[in-house]
Amino acid sequence: MSKKIHEFNDMIRKLRKDLFGKGPERIQTVFVGNMAISTLYGNLTPTEKFIASTAEGLKTVHAARTNMIQELYAKEPPTALEELVGTKLLHLFTDIKIEEDIAISVFMFENTISE
Repeated sequence: MSKKIHEFNDMIRKLRKDLFGKGPERIQTVFVGNMAISTLYGNLTPTEKFIASTAEGLKTVHAARTNMIQELYAKEPPTALEELVGTKLLHLFTDIKIEEDIAISVFMFENTISE
């Protein structure tokens, strides 16, 4: 794994840990053109898993793990990520499959990311 991808994953893990109290246990990221595509495994806290055991709780956890992170990145783009890849973050698209505890995040940047 390239050093840049390793650093990118560490930054994502820290941002998620600071926001939710737990970062992903494992992250796989690939850079494709102007996008960083990250698959995140082991995201949920024990409390989130308990809350998600009901239909209403599942919706709540899903909204927190998708909408909340997108709004945060839109409001306060992570400048450290931008500095690492050398270009401005334009959009973050993210979704999580609560039952399997797997999330996908697609970071779309202004310019191509070079390794």
